[in-house]
Amino acid sequence: MTENKQTSFFYGWIILAIGFLALIVSNGLSIGGIPVFYKWIREDFVASGTVSPTQAESFIAFGATLTFWVAGISSPFLGWLIQKFSIRFLMIVGCVLLGGGLLLHSQATSPAIVYLARTLMGISLGFVGVLPSTILVSNWFVRKRGTALGILLTGTSVGGVLIPQIANPLIERFGWRSAMIFVSLIIWVVLFPAIIFLVKNQPSDIGLFPDGDKEKIEDESKDTNSKNYGMTLAEALKTPIFWILALCSCLVFYPIFVTSQQFILYLQTPKVGLTAQQGSYALSTLFAVSVAGKFLFGFLSDRFSPTRVMLICCSVMFSATLILLSLTATTGFIFLMLFGLGYGGTFVLLQRQVGDYFGSRDYPKILGVITIVETSGAAIGGIITGKLADAASGDYTNAFYAVIVVTGIAWILVILLNLMAKKKEPL
Repeated sequence: MTENKQTSFFYGWIILAIGFLALIVSNGLSIGGIPVFYKWIREDFVASGTVSPTQAESFIAFGATLTFWVAGISSPFLGWLIQKFSIRFLMIVGCVLLGGGLLLHSQATSPAIVYLARTLMGISLGFVGVLPSTILVSNWFVRKRGTALGILLTGTSVGGVLIPQIANPLIERFGWRSAMIFVSLIIWVVLFPAIIFLVKNQPSDIGLFPDGDKEKIEDESKDTNSKNYGMTLAEALKTPIFWILALCSCLVFYPIFVTSQQFILYLQTPKVGLTAQQGSYALSTLFAVSVAGKFLFGFLSDRFSPTRVMLICCSVMFSATLILLSLTATTGFIFLMLFGLGYGGTFVLLQRQVGDYFGSRDYPKILGVITIVETSGAAIGGIITGKLADAASGDYTNAFYAVIVVTGIAWILVILLNLMAKKKEPL
């Protein structure tokens, strides 16, 4: 054990790499990358008469929303499971659910089957998505947690960059159904074996300490990775900081979800006029820039006040949405670059501040409750956006004006969070 602790290489970096890979695959196939399929799915179901043209946008929006919402509402349950079972085991279950959901989706001939598939994909995110990956990496990193989480959560964006570029040529050549089967092989061939053979739940499993330290922190009051450090869920629920952070998360995820899922459809309307391939490039641009935002602002949060850094991120997001007041093909790409930078950082900081303010004692449960709230915001945003687009015969202009308003309110809440944070130092 002593020899392991003195080696220059820390196994936590392998854990971080597996978590990164898990988010590339899980979020890339369930959320970030799958919008490239939407146009083809919509046209297929409308052409077959299964979905009315007047409900087509809502059909797509509800499927996307269902995945995100189910992932959110299952999070508290997953938080409980994580405290009872091995994260490695739960991630394996997640791979099976995600792979099965994609295979079912590829064969769907009715909206009900699509919704069932998207439900399975949503549940899979609770097992092998952001929540378990964040907790796994947080077990291995304490002092370097901001940087580690910044790197980890870029995986959700990398998946959004890679999957559209892999899937779009496959769709054009083989059709969306076969393409969905092909991309699902990434789960079985790459992610599944990596989790089985390489994941370790925590440093003590192999005689190590967080961050590669050579000895345990003796003063438990300073050990932020201790199971006894911080608040219980019940205690956290009684604090104003929790509810401000939760409401902020709800409002932030409305524009994040809508932009990552439905903006590609807006870009392909006659008003903007991008092709399917150009739309896939636009979607990849959003996620590529968010990689920089996640890493940069995660890194800065280790050196400056995380709450202040989050204010900067949200300010960039809100400023970007003002471009939607005069959207063209060119300004659309500018919007995506600025918005991606801001949302990437905001996403990381929301995850981090749960641990910063409430500690590790009930971290999985508290993060699970926050996740329910934020995914509820995303779900509401997706449904409203789809209905507004259907009401305008497929025009998303008014729907994205709503995005400006919601992002502005979120920005105001982050300002309030900063004012409250001055009165309460993080744990």
